Amino acid sequence: MAQLIAQHAPKAAVFSLQNGVTNVAALRKHLPRQKVFATMVPFNVVPAGKATFHRGTSGDILVQSGADHALSSAHLVWQSVDNIEAVQWGKLLINLGNAINALSDLPLLNMLHMRAWRRLMADQMAEALRVLKAHGIAPAKTTAAPVKLLPHILRLPSPLFRKIAAQMLTIDPKARSSMWDDLTQRRKTEVDALQGLIVEMGQHAGIATPINAALHALIKDAEAEGAGPPGPVAQSIRARIASP
Repeated sequence: MAQLIAQHAPKAAVFSLQNGVTNVAALRKHLPRQKVFATMVPFNVVPAGKATFHRGTSGDILVQSGADHALSSAHLVWQSVDNIEAVQWGKLLINLGNAINALSDLPLLNMLHMRAWRRLMADQMAEALRVLKAHGIAPAKTTAAPVKLLPHILRLPSPLFRKIAAQMLTIDPKARSSMWDDLTQRRKTEVDALQGLIVEMGQHAGIATPINAALHALIKDAEAEGAGPPGPVAQSIRARIASP
């Protein structure tokens, strides 16, 4: 994509809206003469037919400070922030749930109502937080709750979770993760930039990441099989973690 931009729009400003934390560096490497801005998209989007996309959650697009372009519109607001890298790391922690949602083959709202899935999300997030701490990375809050509290909130019994985390459940019933859509469309997923990155960073820091590693392997298996989201129960994923 960077090569196409360099060829056809060599003077354009480039805004990277992809998940993960490595895309901007890659774009800047291949587009050294262009302005490349990091962004974070907080909301969920689900394809709903030809040239039609359904927005399933709320939030404004965050863009690194210094972008003086008029990007906001009536229904799509862009906000400038000074800590975009920390924001991207915070979003990466949330995006770790994309793999679980893709494997579950459930709408996000349904999945969040099931404690077994939430506990799996919490445990892999706790692994990632240990890895980031070892690397001196402090992710910014991208939800109503502080990042460090999210694993504890997700592990709560369902009645208590519904009361404390009511804002997490204000999700459109149609919302699913982009990784679910990738498996559905038989496309390569972004799991290498999410779980794959956490596993790699964990290895460098000497921190075990069995849950992230297992989910990474399961998504890779689903990609290779090309049969769409497998839809296993959370317990079967736990079994894979226990016996890789």
